[in-house]
Amino acid sequence: MTRVFNEEGRSIPVTVIEAGPCTVLQKKTADQEGYDAIQVGFMEKKASRLNKPEAGHVKRSGGKGFYHVREFRVADSAAYELGQQIAVAEILNIGDKVHISGKSKGKGFQGVFRRYGFAGGKATHGSMFHRAPGSIGCSAWPSRVFKGKRLPGRMGNFLKTQKNLTVVDIRNDDNLLLVEGSVPGSRNGLITIFTKE
Repeated sequence: MTRVFNEEGRSIPVTVIEAGPCTVLQKKTADQEGYDAIQVGFMEKKASRLNKPEAGHVKRSGGKGFYHVREFRVADSAAYELGQQIAVAEILNIGDKVHISGKSKGKGFQGVFRRYGFAGGKATHGSMFHRAPGSIGCSAWPSRVFKGKRLPGRMGNFLKTQKNLTVVDIRNDDNLLLVEGSVPGSRNGLITIFTKE
């Protein structure tokens, strides 16, 4: 994250995103697959790092391999060509609202203090109740712990979507997109940008 200044001199916190260029690797049509979609690749990799199935898959689209390959539904896949480069300026304009999805930061296995902000017990002499969750269920009935009970477990590393982020600037020469506010995930994480419809 960084900040930019608008015409009035107001500081706007922004996240700088490398958005593309993405290359069309495959087209899927309603006649063959039952739906229209395109498969795109991002972050080119050396040809020597491609295994034979990957090299065969990208042969018709120019032979370049990519570290990240994703499929997106489109209204008409015939509007795209194999090997076509999709730039961010072709899709978005300054001032547009976008939704951004990504994996949130993983924090590992955490207790109820960190995970849910429980208060815990007294820290006085003789107390045996400090960071534990406390009583979690009944005895004879229901003789089990109800689903959804807040207990220790894995924290973070789940898909999160930040909605209605404003596009502040587009730098097409560097394929950079500046959106107001924060986006899910850590630095250099992979995200998906959706246009608001």
